[in-house]
Amino acid sequence: MPPTRPGERTAPPLQLLARKGFDAVTVDEIVATAGVSKRTFFRYFASKEDVVVQFLTDMGSGIRAELAARPAGEPPSVALRHAVHVPLAECAGHSDRALRVVRLILRTSALLARFLERQEQWREDLASELARREGSGAEAGLAAQLAAGTALVAFNTVLRSWCDGDGAEDPAALTDRAFAVIAPALDASGR
Repeated sequence: MPPTRPGERTAPPLQLLARKGFDAVTVDEIVATAGVSKRTFFRYFASKEDVVVQFLTDMGSGIRAELAARPAGEPPSVALRHAVHVPLAECAGHSDRALRVVRLILRTSALLARFLERQEQWREDLASELARREGSGAEAGLAAQLAAGTALVAFNTVLRSWCDGDGAEDPAALTDRAFAVIAPALDASGR
């Protein structure tokens, strides 16, 4: 399971977990699906939960990279919407498989806890990037923390809505609607 592209090394095991259920899958089944030995698996992951955590870590890194790549003068709402849009667009591109993984994470208590834990790191990373874009100072730091947290609440709301609707609505459209609601607050914080 050596690293390749973000999320690539975890894709088959994630699909197995999503298809059969987190509690029903053993590490033996995961290593068989991934085509690696147990020793290799445990070199990269401490537990089967960590397969999902790695996926989430990669997702958070991607969101931050997207934010960093946005034009410097862009309003925070636009930059953040584009940043969180990327993983949501990937969900839409692989709707059936992605929906199973999102359901797995949102409906498995241990995984949901790890997802929320990862999002704390995402919030810190996004806030750091926003503060870098906006300048320094206590006010910029506070605004960046609030903007990052608000964007992640929108991200979670879109994921839940998409999941609850059985993937019927396009995540990009949901994201646009969510950010239309929060954009005034995000952009006011930059003033």
